[in-house]
Amino acid sequence: VNVGRIALYLLDTDNEMNSEFDRPITHQLYGGDWENRLKQEILLGIGGMLTLKKLGIKKDIYHCNEGHAALINVQRICDYVAEGLTYDQAIELVRASSLYTVHTPVPAGHDYFDEGLFGKYMGGYPSKMGISWDDLMDLGRNNPGDKNERFCMSVFACNTSQEVNGVSWLHGKVSQEMFASIWKGYFPEESHVGYVTNGVHFPTWSATEWKHLYASHFDENFWYDQSNPKIWEAIYNVSDEEIWKTRMVMKNKLIDYVRKQYRESWLKNQGDPSRIVSLLDKINPNALMIGFGRRFATYKRAHLLFTDLERLSKIVNNPDYPVQFLFTGKAHPHDGAGQGLIKRIIEISRRPEFLGKIIFLENYDMQLARRLVSGVDIWLNTPTRPLEASGTSGEKALMNGVLNFSVLDGWWLEGYREGAGWALTEKRTYQNQEHQDQLDAATIYSILEQEILPLYYARNKKGYSEGWVKTIKNSIARIAPHYTMKRQLDDYFSKFYNKQAERFKTLAANGYAKAKEIAAWKEEVAAKWDSIEVVSSEMTEDLMKGSIESGKEYTITYVIDEKGLNDAVGLELVTTYMAHDGQQHVYSVEPFEVVKKEGNLYTFRVKHKLENAGSFKVSYRMFPKNADLPHRQDFCYVRWFI
Repeated sequence: VNVGRIALYLLDTDNEMNSEFDRPITHQLYGGDWENRLKQEILLGIGGMLTLKKLGIKKDIYHCNEGHAALINVQRICDYVAEGLTYDQAIELVRASSLYTVHTPVPAGHDYFDEGLFGKYMGGYPSKMGISWDDLMDLGRNNPGDKNERFCMSVFACNTSQEVNGVSWLHGKVSQEMFASIWKGYFPEESHVGYVTNGVHFPTWSATEWKHLYASHFDENFWYDQSNPKIWEAIYNVSDEEIWKTRMVMKNKLIDYVRKQYRESWLKNQGDPSRIVSLLDKINPNALMIGFGRRFATYKRAHLLFTDLERLSKIVNNPDYPVQFLFTGKAHPHDGAGQGLIKRIIEISRRPEFLGKIIFLENYDMQLARRLVSGVDIWLNTPTRPLEASGTSGEKALMNGVLNFSVLDGWWLEGYREGAGWALTEKRTYQNQEHQDQLDAATIYSILEQEILPLYYARNKKGYSEGWVKTIKNSIARIAPHYTMKRQLDDYFSKFYNKQAERFKTLAANGYAKAKEIAAWKEEVAAKWDSIEVVSSEMTEDLMKGSIESGKEYTITYVIDEKGLNDAVGLELVTTYMAHDGQQHVYSVEPFEVVKKEGNLYTFRVKHKLENAGSFKVSYRMFPKNADLPHRQDFCYVRWFI
């Protein structure tokens, strides 16, 4: 199918040429057992690459968006080996042209397969890749050689991709921690794992009414330059009345949609017709409307609002400040806790004091999502920090003049601006999650009572709140341009695609000459690494113990026998400190200089002076160095010593 100007190819096994066992593989995205899940991921990764080959499509970069497609790199290695390359040469080319985007820090979002099951379907591939079965398994293990460890798709994606990224700044940091054990010898903050914060496709998620408003007031190049903040500042020139009127049009569209779509199903499923009619009548376009719509995973904390029902009842039943909550979403078929949350919210919504004030909308789909993110006044998001990788619903709402009220997690940690929405701090007060939930709930109630509701209902003679409209304008001008798909793509090209494409072409030129050269160099270093020895070292006694005195200059010298590797070793002084979290963190890294060479003996020297006082530890790290490597984790051999 064509999606705009993009061709989308869909893989489907429900074909009469397939066996009865294979036809259902693609029937459901979720559901089935782990064996079916593995079949789906083989189909997506290996089948996906075979499909592209059959179509004659060959690209510089292959972007593995989530670990589910990680097996593309198995097939790509097989293809290079079939051309006559060795595995070591093939992996250089595959890594250089692969980017892996991780989408969640939640363990359930990363697939692990038992060796027996994995071998049942993947047993024939190592010979095609030019490696052993254990080698393939180790590519998917945090600890190679650990026979008890299952094969992890995410670990395999990290090991076969040059670049890895999270989907927000905070998620990038969380991912550095999450994958730290793959690249032993480096601290998480030194990891090459980067980030590109998610954006949303503005033309898809902006309502027609808002697109007309933007087109009539913004620069004519707006559609081609959506990530330009200067263009969005024109929202300040739009009259308050036009902004408020547009918001009310969208709100009434949402209410009409709810009344039309749900009347029949509610009458059929919920019994008492008079109660349903009353409920529909109570949906009030003049009330502050707050939306909450997403997948019902427990970390999303949909229950947070219902922590203190008495206080919530007072808020929703205040005749001067009417407020209504619209909830929607689905739980994973195997997530009993998520399904329980939905059941609990529906039960609360049917209590007399909440009837028509808290409404759960079933059958969450894209159409309902479009109506919600453009129709409510506030988009509420309350994840457990830092488990929201990015989130995009709030970004969609943002494009439609809807204000965000969220925990500072995912994209909102970067997006929040004072006077352009509301935020719960990202800092934890309690380690006990139940206590933290209670505090966050109380904070939500307080912000609603003291800030949001008084601002929304500070209506002037024309019937709208000038302060509310100003907040909408601030949100659109100061936040929206930074969360468009245009900005996201700009980031992918500048941070990853362009530099990877350039490096891949260098490695592939002249019959893969550079790839072969790097592979040979790595093979030689790996073979000799354990035999490299420290011949001598010179340093003061306190440094020998790993401590250091502030303000004092030290000279440290090492003589290392490189065993014929010819300047392939780097040495650096690493100063660390103990943080409040009880973990060692890097304070500074200083490279040694090679000051003398005699045969295989290299003399390394560094002058070091620590200006800050505190409790610091000094260590020394040896690593392979080569200007052709994209980063240290690309060839992660490390030896620490004092």
